[in-house]
Amino acid sequence: MGVEVFVILVCSVAVAAFARWRGWPAPLVVTAVALAASLLPFVPTVEIDGHLLLNLTLPPLLYSAALEVSFVSFKRSLPHIRRLGVGLVVVTAAAVGLVAWLIMPELTIAGALLLGAIVGPPDAVSAAAIARKLGLPRRVMTVMSGESLINDATSLTLVRVFAAIVAGATVTVWDGVVEFALAVVVGVAVGLVFGIVLHQLRLRISDPVVTGTVGLLVPFGAYAVAEQLHGSGVLAVVAMGLYVGFNAPKTRYVTRQQDGPLWSSMDFLLESFVFAYIGLQLPDVVRELGGVSGVQTIVLALAVLVVVLLVRPVFVYASYAWGQMWQRLRLLRWKHAAEEFRANPDSPRARMVRRQRERLERHGRPVTEKTIRQRIIEPPMSVQERAVVSWAGMRGVVTLAMAAALPDLTEGGMSHGNVEVLIVCAFVVTVGTLLLQGLTLAPLIKALGVNADAERAADARQLEAIRRRSAEAGREYLRVKQQEWAELYGEDSIDKFNKVARSLLRVEKNADKAERALERAEGAPPILKRPSYESVRDLSKGWLEVRRQVLLEERDRGNLSEEVMRELITAMDAEELALDTRGNLRPPTR
Repeated sequence: MGVEVFVILVCSVAVAAFARWRGWPAPLVVTAVALAASLLPFVPTVEIDGHLLLNLTLPPLLYSAALEVSFVSFKRSLPHIRRLGVGLVVVTAAAVGLVAWLIMPELTIAGALLLGAIVGPPDAVSAAAIARKLGLPRRVMTVMSGESLINDATSLTLVRVFAAIVAGATVTVWDGVVEFALAVVVGVAVGLVFGIVLHQLRLRISDPVVTGTVGLLVPFGAYAVAEQLHGSGVLAVVAMGLYVGFNAPKTRYVTRQQDGPLWSSMDFLLESFVFAYIGLQLPDVVRELGGVSGVQTIVLALAVLVVVLLVRPVFVYASYAWGQMWQRLRLLRWKHAAEEFRANPDSPRARMVRRQRERLERHGRPVTEKTIRQRIIEPPMSVQERAVVSWAGMRGVVTLAMAAALPDLTEGGMSHGNVEVLIVCAFVVTVGTLLLQGLTLAPLIKALGVNADAERAADARQLEAIRRRSAEAGREYLRVKQQEWAELYGEDSIDKFNKVARSLLRVEKNADKAERALERAEGAPPILKRPSYESVRDLSKGWLEVRRQVLLEERDRGNLSEEVMRELITAMDAEELALDTRGNLRPPTR
């Protein structure tokens, strides 16, 4: 089977690369080509163990997605994310299960709910790619990306509960609630432990090849350990990814520069393979439907697709209204607590305000009514933005991977043909949402006029403030270094140091100009020891590090969005790479 799997990998990547080059939706093209190839008589049937497929695809895909999510924005948008990532999956599973049972009672209630749990979680990869290209506001991007991280854990927990019932186990509602709570607590705890360990290794190991390789392996370890302890492997990987991504600016720039291309390639490879594998399996699944009517299966699949499309917008608008109502109640409660705090700070009713003030002081943020309110309210979304979120419900690789694992998850508990019915429905829902929503999401965003103009204006104001702080920190750094140079190279080197400093302050890509400033110095008294290029490079890298620390401090205080901070740090990483590259290309000093 190894040769067949390798051929599928190579062909799926080739087809996906061609689709990306042409600007076509790669998942749909890969699936269509695989489906056509499966009809050829010389193409063999390849079967992969369902558990193995889940364990090999979910950890890296989820970890990669979590690395890209801003933890600060994720935390602020958690009310939105929690409602969509948990509540919407449960509601979708119930609605789909009810419709599926009414259309095909032989599936049983548990089997119908199992189908609902499989098609419940949207995959934000395609939606995020479209939204990023069109400049969708970050708060909307955060909600969609965060939902895709949480809903996989909810869906997988429901799938396991309903699959166990189908296999003959007795599971009560209370058992399901306890299992979900245990999965959350254990999964997050395991993920944080692995995240802390991985971050410490990234700080201490300077070899980017080693850190990259360890980073590839650790998500599988976190997933496996959490599952072994009856926790959620999905949440373990997500928690680890959020922690490592949040602390990534503290690591070496070469580590950060390697992460992006490495995980993008991994995502591309795995997603191409899963879509190709499902496309190859579908004809055999249809042939094995047994006595179940093919027409009835198609009717069921289309009905499930319609339910999935309709439930999401209804839930998005209704849950947002519900959240706004509770937010108004919380603000009213906070207003009364603030009045009590002003009258008597030590009273029990003022405890809420005291807690908020303590949290702000702990993070170095100013304690004002505005900052306290910001911690209470959730980011607002306009009617148009909610419409975009409602239509960004494309299913993807997770739904297909869980469908492919059904034969192993149900352990033969479903009657012949019913497992194949669920797989066909999952395939139709995935392809249908990619076609209907994936191909129309961009026109919808343009028609609604949803853009990030307001955010860009806010980013400009943030950048102006950051530049002032960065310039002040840089000047302070140079004042300290000037004294060190005088002690190291003598007082006569101060003139040359000042030329380098002015070059640093004038341009941020500074290595070449800084050294030329040294070489152009004429008529200066001889100095005890000529500053080497390495000295200039160290000065420049120290300047970059000071600026990075300013960005981290401003992010932690809430004055700079994490997304803008990451863009600025990426630019600084490129500058530091240029410094090191130029230094490595210089001939050795004689």
